[in-house]
Amino acid sequence: MADRSLDTMSIPLEVRARLAELELELSEGDITQKGYEKKRSKLLGAYLPQPPERSRLSHHPRTHKNCRPGKMNGVEQSLSQERRTPVTPSSSARYHRRRSSGSRDERYRSDVHTEAVQAALAKHKERKMAVPMPSKRRSLVVQTSMDAYTPPDTSSGSEDEGSVQGDSQGTPTSSQGSINMEHWISRAIHGSTTSSTTSSSSAHSGGSSAANRLADVMAQTHIENHSAPPDVTTYTSEHTMQVERQQGSTPRAAPKYGNAELMETGDGVPVSSRVSAKIQQLVNTLKRPKRPPLREFFVDDFEELLEVQQPDPNQPKPEGAQMLPMRGEQLGVVTNWPPSLEAALQRWGTISPKAPCLTTMDTNGKPLYILTYGKLWTRSMKVAYNILHKLGTKQEPMVRPGDRVALVFPNNDPAAFMVAFYGCLLAEVVPVPIEVPLTRKDAGSQQIGFLLGSCGVTVALTSDACHKGLPKSPTGEIPQFKGWPKLLWFVTESKHLSKPPRDWFPHIKDANNDTAYIEYKTCKDGSVLGVTVTRIALLTHCQALTQACGYTEAETIVNVLDFKKDVGLWHGILTSVMNMMHVISIPYSLMKVNPISWIQKVCQYKAKVACVKSRDMHWALVAHRDQRDINLSSLRMLIVADGANPWSISSCDAFLNVFQSKGLRQEVICPCASSPEALTVAIRRPTDDSNQPPGRGVLSMHGLTYGVIRVDSEEKLSVLTVQDVGLVMPGAIICSVKPDGVPQLCRTDEIGEICVCSIATGTSYYGLSGMTKNTFEVFPMTCSGAPISEYPFVRTGLLGFVGPGGLVFVVGKMDGLMVVSGRRHNADDIVATALAVEPMKFVYRGRIAVFSVNVLHDERIVIIAEQRPDSTEEDSFQWMSRVLQAIDSIHQVGVYCLALVPANTLPKTPLGGIHLSETKQLFLEGSLHPCNVLMCPHTCVVNLPKPRQKQPEIGPASVMVGNLVSGKRIAQASGRDLGQIEDNDQARKFLFLSEVLQWRAQTTPDHVLFTLLNSRGTIANSLTCVQLHKRAEKIAVMLMERGHLQDGDHVALVYPPGIDLIAAFYGCLYAGCVPITVRPPHPQNIATTLPTVKMIVEVSRSACIMTTQLICKLLRSREAAAAVDIRTWPTVLDTDDLPKKRPSLIYKPSNPDTLAYLDFSVSTTGMLAGVKMSHAATSAFCRSIKLQCELYPSREVAICLDPYCGLGFVLWCLCSVYSGHQSILIPPAELETSPALWLLAVSQYKVRDTFCSYSVMELCTKGLGSQTESLKGRGLDLSRVRTCVVVAEERPRIALTQSFSKLFKDLGLHPRAVSTSFGCRVNLAICLQGTSGPDPTTVYVDMRALRHDRVRLVERGSPHSLPLMESGKILPGVRIIIANPETKGPLGDSHLGEIWVHSAHNASGYFTIYGDESLQSDHFNSRLSFGDTQTIWARTGYLGFLRRTELTDASGERHDALYVVGALDEAMELRGMRYHPIDIETSVIRSHKSITECAVFTWTNLLVVVVELDGSEQEALDLVPLVTNVVLEEHYLIVGVVVVVDIGVIPINSRGEKQRMHLRDGFLADQLDPIYVAYNM
Repeated sequence: MADRSLDTMSIPLEVRARLAELELELSEGDITQKGYEKKRSKLLGAYLPQPPERSRLSHHPRTHKNCRPGKMNGVEQSLSQERRTPVTPSSSARYHRRRSSGSRDERYRSDVHTEAVQAALAKHKERKMAVPMPSKRRSLVVQTSMDAYTPPDTSSGSEDEGSVQGDSQGTPTSSQGSINMEHWISRAIHGSTTSSTTSSSSAHSGGSSAANRLADVMAQTHIENHSAPPDVTTYTSEHTMQVERQQGSTPRAAPKYGNAELMETGDGVPVSSRVSAKIQQLVNTLKRPKRPPLREFFVDDFEELLEVQQPDPNQPKPEGAQMLPMRGEQLGVVTNWPPSLEAALQRWGTISPKAPCLTTMDTNGKPLYILTYGKLWTRSMKVAYNILHKLGTKQEPMVRPGDRVALVFPNNDPAAFMVAFYGCLLAEVVPVPIEVPLTRKDAGSQQIGFLLGSCGVTVALTSDACHKGLPKSPTGEIPQFKGWPKLLWFVTESKHLSKPPRDWFPHIKDANNDTAYIEYKTCKDGSVLGVTVTRIALLTHCQALTQACGYTEAETIVNVLDFKKDVGLWHGILTSVMNMMHVISIPYSLMKVNPISWIQKVCQYKAKVACVKSRDMHWALVAHRDQRDINLSSLRMLIVADGANPWSISSCDAFLNVFQSKGLRQEVICPCASSPEALTVAIRRPTDDSNQPPGRGVLSMHGLTYGVIRVDSEEKLSVLTVQDVGLVMPGAIICSVKPDGVPQLCRTDEIGEICVCSIATGTSYYGLSGMTKNTFEVFPMTCSGAPISEYPFVRTGLLGFVGPGGLVFVVGKMDGLMVVSGRRHNADDIVATALAVEPMKFVYRGRIAVFSVNVLHDERIVIIAEQRPDSTEEDSFQWMSRVLQAIDSIHQVGVYCLALVPANTLPKTPLGGIHLSETKQLFLEGSLHPCNVLMCPHTCVVNLPKPRQKQPEIGPASVMVGNLVSGKRIAQASGRDLGQIEDNDQARKFLFLSEVLQWRAQTTPDHVLFTLLNSRGTIANSLTCVQLHKRAEKIAVMLMERGHLQDGDHVALVYPPGIDLIAAFYGCLYAGCVPITVRPPHPQNIATTLPTVKMIVEVSRSACIMTTQLICKLLRSREAAAAVDIRTWPTVLDTDDLPKKRPSLIYKPSNPDTLAYLDFSVSTTGMLAGVKMSHAATSAFCRSIKLQCELYPSREVAICLDPYCGLGFVLWCLCSVYSGHQSILIPPAELETSPALWLLAVSQYKVRDTFCSYSVMELCTKGLGSQTESLKGRGLDLSRVRTCVVVAEERPRIALTQSFSKLFKDLGLHPRAVSTSFGCRVNLAICLQGTSGPDPTTVYVDMRALRHDRVRLVERGSPHSLPLMESGKILPGVRIIIANPETKGPLGDSHLGEIWVHSAHNASGYFTIYGDESLQSDHFNSRLSFGDTQTIWARTGYLGFLRRTELTDASGERHDALYVVGALDEAMELRGMRYHPIDIETSVIRSHKSITECAVFTWTNLLVVVVELDGSEQEALDLVPLVTNVVLEEHYLIVGVVVVVDIGVIPINSRGEKQRMHLRDGFLADQLDPIYVAYNM
């Protein structure tokens, strides 16, 4: 591949090195792709072959195919051609991995594992699994151009994009890089490898070639397609082209739901739509049996128990004998071992001052500085003297012996660190080495700040260069970092320090129990702890390492590790000084440029020992080919610091395989296990016997999840191969104890947490005595409960076992442990499996985070990876579905959420790895901004409560005992009795409203009944009794003469809210016609509003339309003609021009039961229903309200409601005429221009009673929230208001009413003034908070019981509690009973049931053209199935319950409160339980600040959640996991589909109620233009 165009060897070495650096800079994100390509082509310009046309064709598909040989592994081919060393091609191919990065290095590469993953996926292929792909809006899909992206700082630079095998062994780390020249160069010539066309990558995707050809065509001719359902035949949506809607340039109008009122939803939705096809696909996928069903058990339906996972009877159990603690060899005290480390330093500094102690390297690999023992000794003394005597004053020194100081040194300056560290030891102060804070808000540096604060650190030692590099404020001061204490920064360079006086000498004593240093450790949750190490532990540890590693004086050791902590500190800074060794320190920055530098230094210095991590071995593998003269025969020990990681084994094998020919012996590789608490736990000893192979274990992954060791049987797919980490340290005892509960010794075949008893361990977490006790003072016990030793053990945080021959094996870390349904999984193992899923085109290697979140009482696995900017939507989705399958096959565990984020966006640790706890935090608070999300709650949530089986009802005989039902009071209540209320009500003499108006026009002609306000708050119009009477007469004449109507004809009144509407209504009564009020069409939105008008006119059989001149024109306009057939309108009369004469006779109905008017409204479920109101019911209704609200002529009432149906119409048009009070009318539409209009009117007219709708209240709360002060200034005073009633047909919106009350409390509004009313179709007002009577009450009910139709009161704030507010007082003359909607039996007051009502103002039936009698009689003339079977009730269609309160009403009786829970039509039956959409919606809205509104509905048993997003579209995908979590946690339901839409898409009717069924129709007809649709698996 490479040599076709350019012989690598013809490029000089320095150019190659420069190329390597460039590639690194790119992978680190230091330069952009553009800059990289520019510089690279400049470098290669001279060496490129001459004919320019050739390289221009760089991404011609043909060239591309040629450069992908058999295994599609271009690099492999170039390798075998370029190899100079005699290595078999298979091994070269296998071990040539590309460089990668992150602290989680090399350890994930296991060839066995990759093969297993491939096999598992192949198995799945046969199973063909169809996963619906999420749909995204275009703006979200099209990412920015490639140039804007810098690859993440730890990605690998030279990716071999399509390699199936060589590439799929994941190798993440903070910056590994395969310095693979040929590959870079071939990229320069063939364009970047990302241009692989669909055809080349499909060669190994297992799709049909036809599908590929189609995909090719599709890729070239972006077909926009709206209705075709996705092809779900292939097993992932690999070839389903994603269909997006075109983003036209037209502005978005209000959502169009077609003629939604007519769309009877049912389940008969047009299935041709793309959405229904997707959902069908989801349903089919979910129908597949997933896991064996759990053992059923009976649950009383009152309690919802979460399923407890029953242990699998066949699960492996440990069977071995109890393990015996392993003792290490005796720690032999050698005569010349120093009594303390400072004594050793003094000895070498004075005896052999010229001996080299530490050699540092610059980024070119040249020795930068050699620190001798003499210099180390004198400089450390100088630092010690200055710390103790030159900080603060003589009387008040800042630092005293025993104080803690921070050591802040960069990774490339070990010499300065070493001097400062020993300076602290000599001064007897405690060094706390930490990372250099990069920025003020560095992820995790805040936690470091807390550690420093808790250690009482006030001084930070640092180097000159580091001090200059810290962020500074404009004045040049170092700002305080977030969460850090105030620090004095002290530079330790010699030139800045004063010389100690001749007579000053540090006090050097034998090692004791004082703290020597504190090493920081980051926990799983991101918090940082300080592990204290005493001087005796420090010395003993150095002695144990010296003995175990066989260190001798003046040996040379190469150290690549971080020297501030862990193995790098113990070997490279401490033990080396004890033995006067020479350390060659290789900085991280040099490794980035030249990954093989450490091997070169081993050769150059003939080093005996090297300390590395498996990633360093990996890098060397990748880059060693240019080196001819490597000889590793001097090495007697290669310490692998992360050898305890199960995945490091393959690096060790690969390294040995390649370098054996260069003098490396097998027994030299020495993995070790360490932990911050227990220091070195075990290390493999360097032996001279090369025949003894190291220990290996091939363990069953399934067994490991139960904590059991099973050498793997025939099932080769899920195994973990582990290597031993050698023997116990000298002088230590080791054992393993059960990871949770009492520290009981494990059996021999059981995995446990390894514990160590030794002097050489940490002693405490600084300042945390409780945690210290649990970790550092553990007494392991035998099964009989006896402690095995009088000395405490330390928990290492490592999971493993002691194998045959005392070899220690580690299989994982406690920190990475995730316990899912009782089985333990290790995060590292999951990462490895995800990385083994080829092709790695879609995500960056070292940038995968795996953690668990707690949802519904179990841990759920979350995987987050950084996606490469060049991978397509479809590729990524395919990769995600394959990862899910691989993890399911190999680990038998479901992944809850898999998310991809844009490159370089995950928070980083100081060394470049992923900051796990910060990532988890961002995920949980919804600020991770993923670009792809796949949630699989259906597959992995298996502990939901059992679906409820309905219990058969108990028969009437055993139930009724007087007024008791099964031991509870029957739920029934009534308002005051109309007959007994004494009122000198003149209006009662008249049966008909038309007569009341005539009587008022005679007796009080000039009394003002109606005042209409305009948007400025001034009076636009008013009507006195006589004006209204005269106007009504003229309209009656017009109806008879121009409309030629008979009595009993129906007339549609299409008016804006105002006076004309009222006059037209009474005009109809005077003419004997039946009026129907209709909301006029909206001039800006004729297409959606006019069809509703037309439909009401037709359904109500109106013979004529009365309206204003303006609307008259609108009904006949061009726009109207486009929406409806305007030729079929009945006669349209315009009342702006009335006849001058009076009617000869005003019509008087013959019978009070004849029809007075029709009330039409669209229910929340999208049904249009008209009800008949008789004259008798109308008068009874007005009288009931008059009594409840104490209305009489001297009263003024402000009404801000829509006057078209229900109580709003009655209050606007009828009540004033009946009671004589003045109504101040405020059209709600005017509030949109001036939100304060209603409240200012209430204040100005000193109104005591006012009525509004929820939409009005919401407008005021949102629009006036910040203006209360200015309103106060304008004299707004609400102190006179005694009732402010929200007119509604739903459960009271308690949050809204409370925030309204709180907001306007400062303006004098009494908190108890706000209340609600309740009405429905069969009875327009059942409850209404009157003037007298107790205040409205609020109760808290248990939401779980409510789902089972039971009512259980709980305390406020208890879990699963739901606050419900009483819906006002029951009106006079109204009786209520709660009945079972299915059996129609009466219910006790602890049950939720349907509210039935009996009253004189019930409507007399539905008015429909269909005349569906059964529905009519059922809703309006129902009888109870037992008990009082005589009374005729009307069914409201609402669920609720009654509660007898402690309060008394006006008559002295105990007051019964009615609580409305929700509409029966809207309630959703899921899992046998009844859910109310509003409860789920409330939870969802609470889950993220950007969700402004939410609506839920069901579709084929799937719960669909639609959320409106107030924020950038980038946040859309953050909502999917949060919505799924909250619904699971609070409602025990799995969300099937999450739809994220723009603000204003969820349709809301005039009463402010959500129209969920219209939304559902819109969703299924694909009309919502969603930002994102996620189909949860």
